[in-house]
Amino acid sequence: MKIIVDSNIIFSALLRTQTTYGQILFNSQGIFEFYSAQYMRIEILKHWDKLLKVSKLTDGQLNESYYSLLTKINFINEAIIPQKIWLESEKLLDKIDLDDTDFIALTNYLKGKLWTGDKALHEGLKNKGFKKVLTTNELLKLWALERKL
Repeated sequence: MKIIVDSNIIFSALLRTQTTYGQILFNSQGIFEFYSAQYMRIEILKHWDKLLKVSKLTDGQLNESYYSLLTKINFINEAIIPQKIWLESEKLLDKIDLDDTDFIALTNYLKGKLWTGDKALHEGLKNKGFKKVLTTNELLKLWALERKL
């Protein structure tokens, strides 16, 4: 199953690899394939100093976490997504949060599911009939079920 990982999940996993976020990302071989927008790599570096401060990790520890994370997520260049999908994604996100257009466009393009920790985004999409969105708890249930099989 293709899982598109949004920014709040990526930052959480980066800061705390031993949490549920990290456990799912680092222990899902053969269960999930993780994807995110290419610009997230730049966003992480852009917020590096804040990540260091919040995480209380050393620069070396955060670097190690970052490079480990890069091995678990396939970063896709948003430029390959057709314009039609961008427009449909923007329309869907109207009155929810247009800042998440990249993630919805990528979800639609890859025919995957979006993993988000943003409750307003999750509820807004569900209310509009978008079924390809998962909370961490929903993904955790799928992960646990798949690991048992």
